[in-house]
Amino acid sequence: MLLKDFLDKDLVDIRPEPAKDWRDALQQAAGKLIEHKYILPGYINEIIANVEKNGPYIVIVPGVAMPHAMAESENVLGTAIGFAKFPEPVIFDSDDPDKQAQLFFTLAAKDPKQHLQNIGDLSDMLMTEGLIDKLLAVNSVDDFKALIDAGS
Repeated sequence: MLLKDFLDKDLVDIRPEPAKDWRDALQQAAGKLIEHKYILPGYINEIIANVEKNGPYIVIVPGVAMPHAMAESENVLGTAIGFAKFPEPVIFDSDDPDKQAQLFFTLAAKDPKQHLQNIGDLSDMLMTEGLIDKLLAVNSVDDFKALIDAGS
């Protein structure tokens, strides 16, 4: 179960304050991955550069962002997915109301195979009926634990 994996690895971060902007949100959302040495801070700069160049492709559905950069980054030290939730939506494109996110799943993978596995696992999980709404309702790590204990 992917959600339990986030918790077991201490990669759940329920942010108390809104992000200043999407760049700030990406920095904050990756904090646990940096803290636990899955990535170096330079990885965030790669993600930001990708969004600046390609637009907010990391917003996969309204409310959910999947920040990631190339699978072959020297700034990735290990494979993991970090989860962060912000108290209000982070706007990526003010002209497109769908390009906003409160739930951030930051992907780090040591190789392309693991990267695709991460994306597949996460996509499968997010298709679980009602899960995104349940995650949006989480306001603490305890809420997150309760969601897992309830079998979501």
